[in-house]
Amino acid sequence: MTSSPNATRRAVLRALAGAPLIPVVGFSLASGSLIGGSAARAAAGGGAAPVKAEFVGMAAPASAAAQATTAVGSSLELTYPDGTRQAFKLGYQPLFFTGDQVPDGKGGTTLAGGYYDIAGQPILDPAAETPTHFFSDCPDGYSLLKLDGVQAPGVKGNTVFAVVQFEYTTRDAKDGKMYGMLPSPIAVVTLDQDKENGALKLVQYHTVDSSAAHGLWITCGASLSSWNTHLSSEEYEPDATNAAETAQFLAFSKNLFGDAAKANPYHYGHLPEVVVNADGTGTLKKHYCLGRISHELVQVMPDQRTVLMGDDATNGGVFMFVADKAADLSAGTLYAAKISQRPGVALDQGGAFDLGWIKLGHATSAEIEHLADTLTAADIVEVKTSDPKDAGFAAIGYSGKTQWVKFKPGMEKAAAFLETHRWAPTVGATLALTKMEGVTVNAADKVAYAAMSYIYKSMSDGKSGIKVDKIEAGAVYQLPLAGGQSDLSGAAIDSAWVPVAMTTVPALVGRDLATPDAIGNTADPDYIANPDNLKYSERMRTLLVGEDSGNHVNNFLWAYSVDTAKLSRLLSCPAGAESTGLQAVDDLNGFAYIMSNFQHPGDWEKGLHDKVKDSLAPLVETNYRNRRSAAVGYIHGLPPVA
Repeated sequence: MTSSPNATRRAVLRALAGAPLIPVVGFSLASGSLIGGSAARAAAGGGAAPVKAEFVGMAAPASAAAQATTAVGSSLELTYPDGTRQAFKLGYQPLFFTGDQVPDGKGGTTLAGGYYDIAGQPILDPAAETPTHFFSDCPDGYSLLKLDGVQAPGVKGNTVFAVVQFEYTTRDAKDGKMYGMLPSPIAVVTLDQDKENGALKLVQYHTVDSSAAHGLWITCGASLSSWNTHLSSEEYEPDATNAAETAQFLAFSKNLFGDAAKANPYHYGHLPEVVVNADGTGTLKKHYCLGRISHELVQVMPDQRTVLMGDDATNGGVFMFVADKAADLSAGTLYAAKISQRPGVALDQGGAFDLGWIKLGHATSAEIEHLADTLTAADIVEVKTSDPKDAGFAAIGYSGKTQWVKFKPGMEKAAAFLETHRWAPTVGATLALTKMEGVTVNAADKVAYAAMSYIYKSMSDGKSGIKVDKIEAGAVYQLPLAGGQSDLSGAAIDSAWVPVAMTTVPALVGRDLATPDAIGNTADPDYIANPDNLKYSERMRTLLVGEDSGNHVNNFLWAYSVDTAKLSRLLSCPAGAESTGLQAVDDLNGFAYIMSNFQHPGDWEKGLHDKVKDSLAPLVETNYRNRRSAAVGYIHGLPPVA
């Protein structure tokens, strides 16, 4: 099924066929209601529930047409007690494309993925012949949810909602680079869920007002909290020591405030949270007490207090937050891990590590926001980029380079929560990871998973506390969780969900190729490369892995059974696009979904795409508004939850 936003897209939307995909690989028959149970069996002439379900993966797309769009050739196969089998072909259903005019709920339309300044006015692209409203080509974090007792106008079935955030826009009308120069929008989308087959249809699109949070900076991955809120992110926090001289940050400030000098870098690099309102609008607040790091996304554990955070950085770390109260991230204790490598173990497979925890401090969001409002970097830390030959400075790894830092007396709390990447290594934490992206949790087995998109630089050079062999295709790590833990000062950690070790999942380690293959892949296309989005389905015991690869010509979405270790390719993104917006929805009004977006189609990388660009570029440009549009959607094709 094509994902073009042009004529073929309109046909797709009219043909909204089949029920949404249910992610089932190696599920437990004792886990409650089953996917494809009575409904599927009734269609096959029986009534028994399946005894086995597994994904049948697809091959990597071979034709130019398939490589230039969203390709789904996978299926789900159910086996019943009498030995009969039933296969369900899967497909991709866009809800909208960025750049579409979509209903605003007020009788008019609005621009999907459109950018707005602090006053809510459209931000225009001055590079266009006629200045036009900027819209994103990079939808990312995505949460499907419902509110009890809500029936929205225009909805014939069940009213459900999706929160979608847009990470950045790649280019302006003249192909000038725009990364990070616009304030990231977040939208609440009201959806009509068909009661018979679970199909979703857009009814209303509302851009959330972020002005009270000073606007948003590079919102990447996201997760749905167990209290039904959308937990956003702000990655690649701007360096407060030089932000006033950085073209990217100056442009961001100019576009947001109309004043290049107004934005305060300490207001960005935090955790935004969106509450969906019954009328399809959203309310946003920003939490300042979870550390100012490169927040890829956060995963809250089942206790509703312990938070594991992705830190998408070179010289990144493993950070954990334990909230004072359940379902409330406005106050708590921040920890950073001391990572102890097990000598000589699995160096060519990403290594093996034990984790100890260092308390960085306790704070409320309000007090750290106050510090952000009143302090500058010069008040907190002195930074040198060459050795000052002064014992008062500590050498640290920061964004892949060595810096020397000295913190001002009395600024420990400000340092811990506003200069987290610089403070943490000076108190013993290990900041040596490279691009730790998506994190998720398998609650039944008490194990978390973390995507390490690339294993190189600070993980392989040995300068920051660990040293493993380079794996440019990256890997997924598993982190067993335990209670009864103490930090390295001997103080008890008030959580039963503390990561204690970190090892790779053997089947989820990328395989670099010595030489590129026939179409240019530099990592084996039959294994993951550069994992990014991770989400776990508890009911189906399936880990979903989306790629952001500089090593695969097409990025893929995979399903991995934690019980059988089977890896199945579910979807292929358009060439140059990243798989984003991943969410596993086990049961929403009796239907299950895999939510899936992609971003920046046709983002050609020199070397990787050289062999295919000439044939694919015209197709991608036709399909996606000259590479300026991307899709928000889901995989469909299966019966409802039994």
